[in-house]
Formats: sequence, C-alpha cells, structure tokens
Amino acid sequence: MKSHRGYTEFVGRLRSPARFWLRSLQAAAITLLLLALPAGTPANAVPTQAGTGAHVYLLRGVLNIFSLGLDEIAARLQAQGIPVTVVNYLGWASLADEAAADYRSGRVKTIILVGHSSGATVLPDMVARLDQLGAPVKLAIGLDSVFRTSLSGRVGKYINFYIANGNGEPVAPTRALRGSLENVNVQSVPGVGHITIDKNEIIQRKVIAEIDSVVFGSRPKEASARP
Repeated sequence: MKSHRGYTEFVGRLRSPARFWLRSLQAAAITLLLLALPAGTPANAVPTQAGTGAHVYLLRGVLNIFSLGLDEIAARLQAQGIPVTVVNYLGWASLADEAAADYRSGRVKTIILVGHSSGATVLPDMVARLDQLGAPVKLAIGLDSVFRTSLSGRVGKYINFYIANGNGEPVAPTRALRGSLENVNVQSVPGVGHITIDKNEIIQRKVIAEIDSVVFGSRPKEASARP
C-alpha cells in the first residue's frame, strides 16, 4: 500500500509541471485571441449615421401577413443606419406614446411614419396624437389606405400613395392641418395592387427616397418622378 501511494505521489509530482505549462499556454492563447478581435464590434452590428436622430415607425396592416414589404423597407433603411420599428397597426396608440417619450427625451429628433393598408388608415390618427403629445411628425407615408380619412395637426409632409381604380382612398385635409399633404395615384405603376403596393420595387424606392431626403437632406430622385 505504501509503495503504491508513493508511486502515485511521484507521478503526480511529475504531472504538475506539465499541467502548469499547459494552463499557461491556454491562458496565452486566449489572450492572443482577445487581442486579435476588433474592439467594440458587436455581433450583427448595423452601420450608423451619427447625428441624424431619425427613427422610422412602420405600421403593418391586418394579421401581419399582407404587409411584409414593410419588413423589406425596414431592412433597407437599417442598412443605411436608420433605426426602425415595425409593428401591427393595432398598436399605433402605444407606439405614438413611446415615440413621443423618446422625442421629449431627445433620443429621437425626427419622427417618420410609414403605414400600409390599415396601417395607412391609422396614420392620420397617429399624427394627431403625436401632435397633441408635443412630438410633431416630420414625414408620413401611407400606402393605399382602404378607408376615407382626414388629416389634421402638425406634419412636415404627408404623402398618400393610393390606387384610385382599386380600394385605395385619398386623404382629406382639414382646417386644422399644419403641413403639406400629397395624394398620389399610383394605379399606373406596373404590378401595383393593394396587396403588392408595399412590395413593389418602384414604390419601395419612392418611399426610401422620401425618407432619405428628410434624414440625409438629399433630393428624393425616385419620388420626384410621379407616376
């Protein structure tokens, strides 16, 4: 028993230096790996445009399955470094409260709204609510609202793209409107329809061009060529 225990202790003493050097090598390897990584680069980082202060809020229509083109627009905007939020139109009131709180705190300086179908129908209500909360909308873009709506309150520019020979409706201005309103009939755009207007490449480019003109101060080239 003593000889066996002595042999085990002897082997243990032999292994201890090997373990020490192994651990040292592991620590050195980890240190070199950390030094090789670029500092301050989070995973899936989105390019940012410092100082814009803009935020785009996109409102889907019914059931979240007919407005997936808004997700494509959101991805394009994010690629430019523009923060976005995409929600169903039923949450417009709470979204307006959140946007107003961020505006008052200074986290958001420019509020931009985009809505499709029922999401476009609630845009005038969201504009009015944000105005009441002291957070004016700089740009709002509706894509084929299916109900007649009227616009009031402060808004820098409101563009309503609608399909006149379909279910789309123009937006009516009120005396309380402080801002510009454009109703643009896009029925002649190839392949456009109520379900496809948000996915149509021509319409998407026009929407993004209008947003870029507000965020970056560039002239909306695509939007300038009205259908």
